[in-house]
Amino acid sequence: MRDHGGDLDRARSAYGGTDWLDLSTGINPVPYPMPALTEGALGALPLAQDVAALEGVARSAFGGGDSTACLAMGGASAAIQLVPRLARAGGARVLGPTYNEHAAALRAEGWHVQEVATLAELAGAELAVVVNPNNPDGRCHDPDALQALARKVGLLVVDESFADSCPALSLVPRLEYAPRAIVLRSFGKFYGLAGLRLGFALGAQPLIDALRRMAGPWAVSGPAIAAGRAAYADRDWQEATTARLTRDAARLDGLAARAGWALVGGTPLFRTYATPDARAAKDGLARHHVWSRIFPYSETWLRLGLPGQAEGWARLDRALTQMAQS
Repeated sequence: MRDHGGDLDRARSAYGGTDWLDLSTGINPVPYPMPALTEGALGALPLAQDVAALEGVARSAFGGGDSTACLAMGGASAAIQLVPRLARAGGARVLGPTYNEHAAALRAEGWHVQEVATLAELAGAELAVVVNPNNPDGRCHDPDALQALARKVGLLVVDESFADSCPALSLVPRLEYAPRAIVLRSFGKFYGLAGLRLGFALGAQPLIDALRRMAGPWAVSGPAIAAGRAAYADRDWQEATTARLTRDAARLDGLAARAGWALVGGTPLFRTYATPDARAAKDGLARHHVWSRIFPYSETWLRLGLPGQAEGWARLDRALTQMAQS
């Protein structure tokens, strides 16, 4: 089932009201300040030189070398839909449980998909998918292990949508030694501008050239190009944001522990907790107009994003306190 967070329409339909605190996603609630847009960014088609400049600054921010090709796309989700077309459909393995869109996109293109529980079980697959760090449990994999795995599969896809705050996990600096690997990156999550729809695919030139042909012209918008060029060059903002997100994740863990929930794992952008009953916990929060995320494969896991502003923290605190008292 291709269910996702951010589905406030469902929350409003089921519980009413419009004043919701949406913690169902892993999007930074304090976004990068949008730069002033030129008339050309909105009124003209993007120039190839501007797209190339964006791809260059992004590749540098991710730690990629000159031999690594980079393609800007309309979100990491756009790349997820196209990656299955890079090879003839066959047997694919996905390290799970994880973000459900990978398996869904593969099946839509005719792949037979098997979910496995360990990296070792991915070896031998015609196409293998790893999300690092993983969504929703935050499981992490050493890039040395992923580089070695890339030699044992037909194509390795590593989704690093939540890797901005933990760059040591990234396979991007090693892609020149892993020609059968592609890394996907998301802009909207860490930078908090998900509505711009910007993401990247990085890998060997032949793989990225094939994706570029499938993506077609003008795969990213002028506003996305402007925001990405500014944000990826802003190292001070990146460092300050990583520090703030880390503090806020620990604060969220404290609130959850007080409610009796145990940390399963997560990243600085989201936390997943084991609760006595995930559906009951989600319902309890929703009755206070706090939207959360649960998963069809677990009766206990509940994921929360970060509230961000002071009012959001206070609102979540009140909801958890009143739930404990009821």
